[in-house]
Amino acid sequence: MTVNKETVTLKINGMTCTGCSSHIEKDLNATEGIVSTFVNHETGEGKFIFDTNKLSNQDVINAVNKVGHYSVVEAIEKEDCCVTNAKDYDGKNQFDLIVIGGGSAAFSAAIKAESIGLTTLMVNGGLDFGGTCVNVGCVPSKNLIRAAETAYQATHSNFKGIKPKGVEIDFTQVIKDKKTLVTTLQQHKYLDVVSDFKNLTMLKGWAEFVDNKTILVNGKDTYIATNIIIATGATTNIPNIEGLNKVGYLTNVSLFDLEEKPKSLTIMGAGYIGLEIAMAYNRLGVKVRIIEFTDRPLRSQTQDITDVLEELMKSEGIEILPNFRAIKFEKDGNNTIIYCKCPDGSTTQIIEEGHIVVATGTKPNTSKLGLENIELNLTDKGHILVNEKMETNISNIYAGGDVTNTPPFVYTAAKEGSTAVNNAFSLAKNRVDYTSLPWVVFTDPQIAGAGMDEVEAEKSGIPFEVSKLDLIHVPRALAAQDTRGFIKLIRNTETDKLIGARVIAPEGGELIQQLSMAIKFGITVKDLAESFYPYLTLGEGIKLAAITFGKDVSKLSCCAS
Repeated sequence: MTVNKETVTLKINGMTCTGCSSHIEKDLNATEGIVSTFVNHETGEGKFIFDTNKLSNQDVINAVNKVGHYSVVEAIEKEDCCVTNAKDYDGKNQFDLIVIGGGSAAFSAAIKAESIGLTTLMVNGGLDFGGTCVNVGCVPSKNLIRAAETAYQATHSNFKGIKPKGVEIDFTQVIKDKKTLVTTLQQHKYLDVVSDFKNLTMLKGWAEFVDNKTILVNGKDTYIATNIIIATGATTNIPNIEGLNKVGYLTNVSLFDLEEKPKSLTIMGAGYIGLEIAMAYNRLGVKVRIIEFTDRPLRSQTQDITDVLEELMKSEGIEILPNFRAIKFEKDGNNTIIYCKCPDGSTTQIIEEGHIVVATGTKPNTSKLGLENIELNLTDKGHILVNEKMETNISNIYAGGDVTNTPPFVYTAAKEGSTAVNNAFSLAKNRVDYTSLPWVVFTDPQIAGAGMDEVEAEKSGIPFEVSKLDLIHVPRALAAQDTRGFIKLIRNTETDKLIGARVIAPEGGELIQQLSMAIKFGITVKDLAESFYPYLTLGEGIKLAAITFGKDVSKLSCCAS
């Protein structure tokens, strides 16, 4: 048999002397399929030439990991010699890693896998490569929100001496520009990133588990891998309401591509997706109504936040119907009749002349994966159950992103994808810590948070104290004549450390990373209060909110401590 050589250079932890490098070389040279080895303890690198007919990249990594207390950190280089083909590895459809999905977690996993020389197959069905964020989520929604803010600012002024003259909105052009942006970022930030990967094969299709190491793609082709990562994301959860499937509803997927401006929208659900859609389309000239079956919008947040948001949205003309539950949908010509149960228990009819938009949360994409064939554990809501290492109950199967029981953000998905690969192919296990996780809802004002709020602190039994600073006390907000919202800090009274923060403010999301870092690194409220902040920045509000724990800031002069 022809020897098909391949060279891989590995970064190895744990070497301290020439004896270490000699130990690794001796053991690896005794491994069948290893052609030659060279290990240098000073650089921490080992270079290995192996026969691909007998070993894979992962076999070499595993062999090094089995030697003493040494472990491979990453493959920093891989040189192809003679014949190798990731698409037909070892004469059959076998890979080191299979990634099911094509979004942030999947691409992060593929990038990590390439860096350590793993042959990887990515199988993606449903949304195009790039997943929810770039195609139908973060990118299009934030683009439309910014466009809507521009239109709003052209018609509203906080200054008596500034008289806005209005705006002309070309709705079709706004949507076309959004589509161009999505296409550009999908290419540049996803497809171009992996275009020169030597070990990655990408397939469009639906993957179904045959067993814990084998998948069937599109019902015909079988692929095998040592480890598998599930990163199939989530999609809109469509409630089971009589007549809904017959009236032609939209979700964010279809709404964002609608080039003709809707006459009006009734949005089912007042979570962050529904609220962002409502504010953007209302400012672009669409009449908007929200039906919410709980008592207020964004029910996950404390009422002081949602009260401010609800008042401001109503002031812009958005109709909000809390404690209304849709029980039936019916078509009447071009109109849709929504039968609702009212807060007092009576029923009423709402007529929607435009479109119904369903924004009632998400559900994980697991139904077509054949998970019953591998007995993978799921949560009560159907998410794949993982621990902080992204491990499932099956030793060689990992998961990350919105399909799991972790926070549903694109940046957490990216972290989880790379973590899953590291933990699948290394003895050194990484954990994902969400304690200080920052998040933002892109309404106007924005809502942002990190760590615990006061409700969560109380449930955890932590001794805490809350400081709340209205923006009317922040010089920057006064200068801008826009004092909507507040900054709220939560501290542990025993340690004085910041354990949580909530912000509702114009561009409030720009403050939350600093507060997240303060929580992560155990910064005290005293430290926050005594640090320097540029005068007339919104960030100065953090200092003032910290001071508020012990002083009445309304009695302080500007720049006072």
